[in-house]
Amino acid sequence: MSETYRIFGSELSPYSVKVRSYFRYKNIPHQWLPRNPANMAEFQKYAKLPLVPLVITPDGRGLQDSTPIIEALEDLHLSPSIHPGEAAAAFASALLEEYGDEWVNKPMFHYRWSYEPDQISTAERIAATALGASGEALVKASAQVRERMVSRLHVVGSSAATRPVIEASLANLLSLLERHLDGRDYLFGGRPAFGDFGLSAQLYEMSTDPTPGAIMRQNAPRTLAWCERMLDPAKGGPFEAWAGLQATLMPILQQQVAALFLPWSVANAKAVTAGEESFTADLAGQAFSQGAVKYHARSLQALRQRYQDLAPDARGEVDAALADSGCLPYLG
Repeated sequence: MSETYRIFGSELSPYSVKVRSYFRYKNIPHQWLPRNPANMAEFQKYAKLPLVPLVITPDGRGLQDSTPIIEALEDLHLSPSIHPGEAAAAFASALLEEYGDEWVNKPMFHYRWSYEPDQISTAERIAATALGASGEALVKASAQVRERMVSRLHVVGSSAATRPVIEASLANLLSLLERHLDGRDYLFGGRPAFGDFGLSAQLYEMSTDPTPGAIMRQNAPRTLAWCERMLDPAKGGPFEAWAGLQATLMPILQQQVAALFLPWSVANAKAVTAGEESFTADLAGQAFSQGAVKYHARSLQALRQRYQDLAPDARGEVDAALADSGCLPYLG
C-alpha cells in the first residue's frame, strides 16, 4: 500500500493552502491534486461535503476540515512539533489558529468579492482552474462564478454596514503583525506553530488578490514575506520563550482575538443555541450583524474544550500569561 496521501485542493482556497503547507513542513509524502472536472468523480467518492481540502489517507479514508486534518496528522508525525513547549505559547497559538480560520476569513472573502477588480480576477481564476473553462466558455463561466460568490458575501457578514469593521480589522492586524514579525521568521520564533498555518493562509490568499494585495505590498512587507515563507516552511530553529513574545503578541490577542473574534463567536453561538437566524455582536463598540452559523458554534466549543482539557499546572500558566489579553472570560 502506498504511503502517499492525496490532497484535493485549490490554490484559491486558504484552507487548502494551509493543509498543503503543513504537509510540506512535515515532509509527509503527498500528491497535490487541484480539484477540477477531470478528477471530480474521484473527489466525490471520498468527500462527505463538496468542499476542499479533501485528504485521502494511504488506507483510503477521506478527511475534511483543515484543523482536524492537521490535528490528526500531528498525532502521527510528532517531530518537529507545531506546538510550543510552554503552555501559554501553545494555547495562544491555538487561539490564533482559530482566529485565522474563523475571523480573518472575513476580510479575505470580503475583499475578494466586494471590489470589482478582485471579483473579476478571482472569478476568472476559479473558472479556468476549477471548472476547466477557456475561450468564450471562460467568459461565461467567470460571470456565473462572480454572480454566485458575490451573492454569498452575507455568509461571512460582509455588508455595507459591516465593511468599516472588517476593513479596519485587517488594517490593524497588518500593523500589529509588522511589529511582531520584526526580526522573527514565524509567529512563535524560529519555526512555524499551529497559529502560523491558520493565520498565514488567509493572508496569503489576500496577497494574491488586487486590492488587499496592494495594501499588503505597501504597508506590510514583513507579513507578506512571512506568508510566502509559509507556503513551504523551513524546519528552522526553536520556539521563542513566551517572555520574549508577549510584548508584540499580546496586542494581537487583545485588539483582534479578544476585541473582535471571541465576542463575535460567542454571540454567534448564543444565537445558534437559541435557534435564531441572525445576531448582532458588539465589537469594541461597533455593531456587527450577520446570519448565525452552526459550524462556528461547534468550532468555539472545540476551542473551549481545549482550554478545559488543560492540566491544572498548564491551566495556571495559561491563566497567568493571558490574564491581560481579555480572552479568558470567553473561554469558560
